Amino acid sequence: MPDHPASREPVLLTITEAAELLRAPVATLRYWRHLGTGPRSFRLGRRVLYRHDDLRSWIDAQHGQVAPGPRSRQ
Repeated sequence: MPDHPASREPVLLTITEAAELLRAPVATLRYWRHLGTGPRSFRLGRRVLYRHDDLRSWIDAQHGQVAPGPRSRQ
């Protein structure tokens, strides 16, 4: 089966689609973007876009930064 060049292109998501993936309000993504703490994004014309791979990487990085909660005693 031939390798399609389009299959190697990163999937681009709008801010609304990224918010759905992260299960966060669009306003939160806008705030994170303002602070520079959220997932990597970029402008293409007037649109703010997110690469799917960047969102996954950011999620993985956040998972690694989770502070340990209180442990239950057994």
